[in-house]
Amino acid sequence: MIGKGSSISSTLGALRYGNNKEKEAEQVYSDLIVGETAEEIAQEFKAVQELNQICERNTLSFILSPTVRDGENLSNRELGALTKSFIQQMKLQERQAVAYVHRDKEHTHVHLYVNRIDLNGRAYNDSFIGKQSQLAAERTARELGLQTVKDVQYEKSRELSRIRAEIQKAHQNAISQDRSKDLQTYINRMREQQINVIPVINKSKQLQGFRFEYQGQSIKGSAVHRSMSASNLLKSIHREKSIALSGRSVTIAPSLAKALAKKVIKIVIDKGIGI
Repeated sequence: MIGKGSSISSTLGALRYGNNKEKEAEQVYSDLIVGETAEEIAQEFKAVQELNQICERNTLSFILSPTVRDGENLSNRELGALTKSFIQQMKLQERQAVAYVHRDKEHTHVHLYVNRIDLNGRAYNDSFIGKQSQLAAERTARELGLQTVKDVQYEKSRELSRIRAEIQKAHQNAISQDRSKDLQTYINRMREQQINVIPVINKSKQLQGFRFEYQGQSIKGSAVHRSMSASNLLKSIHREKSIALSGRSVTIAPSLAKALAKKVIKIVIDKGIGI
């Protein structure tokens, strides 16, 4: 779950957005308010905010975003409990608050509005409220058994490692066949393994690298494995200043040609041929 927070001055506008029926908005939490419309709730907030004439950004706005998977399974009652737990983590109890869920998109999320001014006229300290919101959302997710940001990042990292390994395996299969100085042949062999090799062409219409698209991911060659950098892929055709792609000639970018030349020189030296 992700939490975002900020202090705002446009209370009515925020409440209207939160309670927007076009976004399938439904109220999932409220505390110390009796009104139902954005206008009624804004007036209740204002009555308390008048106790503090100094604070200008006197409403706290939060967005609580469970993961797509968690959001699909959470009922409005459970989202209300999630919101209450977040408020406790932020130490915002005993303040006017209202929250709405939006389900108009794949990613279910909650818009929470809390009066920054308490019933005694004291303003909540909003220093580093963005970071505080992230940490409170993390603690709330763990308390309720939901996925945290770290959980999602770990899953993404594992998935990316798997995809890189599969792309590299396909690459090894493609180059282990009869070697050819025709780059298009290599691209076709990778396509047969459900991987698209996308040449990166700069503004001067020169080839400067490659990206590999597989299972919704697009990764540059050197990020898959150093053996798949553009210069390594092209070293078998280093004597040419251009290559054929899809029936047309594409010039190799000078920076890539330079890197390629260095690799060729190293290969020659390693073989003991001399230059």
